[in-house]
Amino acid sequence: MPIEWQWRAFAELSLKELYAIMQARQIVFIVEQACPYLDADGYDERAWHLMGWAGQEEERILAAYARVFAPGVKYSEASVGRVITHPSMRGQGLGEALMREALRRLESLAPHAAVRIGAQMYLEKFYEKSGFRRVSAPYDEDGIMHIEMLRAANGL
Repeated sequence: MPIEWQWRAFAELSLKELYAIMQARQIVFIVEQACPYLDADGYDERAWHLMGWAGQEEERILAAYARVFAPGVKYSEASVGRVITHPSMRGQGLGEALMREALRRLESLAPHAAVRIGAQMYLEKFYEKSGFRRVSAPYDEDGIMHIEMLRAANGL
């Protein structure tokens, strides 16, 4: 199924888009992972939002999503977070396509910037495919083990 990518600053999001983002994040991070935490963390207004839509307008689904930050917002480096693929869309390589698109968009936002992420530890191999390497010891965040990972400024 083809994906239509949209890239928006927070102020540009429609109410419908914002609702779809919050719903998808709650489905994955709160319900699916059984992790009660405050998703509305105060960073959304300073992020760029990458949305991957699938389907026709009347039955459109937010198939993939990532929150992207310029350097100096979350970390001194640029950052990608809240990376999700809708459960109904998994197994099609959409996660890798989402990361490629996020890094492509980030390159236009902050050319040649290093990128730091806080990744769930079980996804380490997934992020390594996008050029990230572990740079921290494991740590607990909201009951889920995480690691910090870094992608060098040259992407290697």
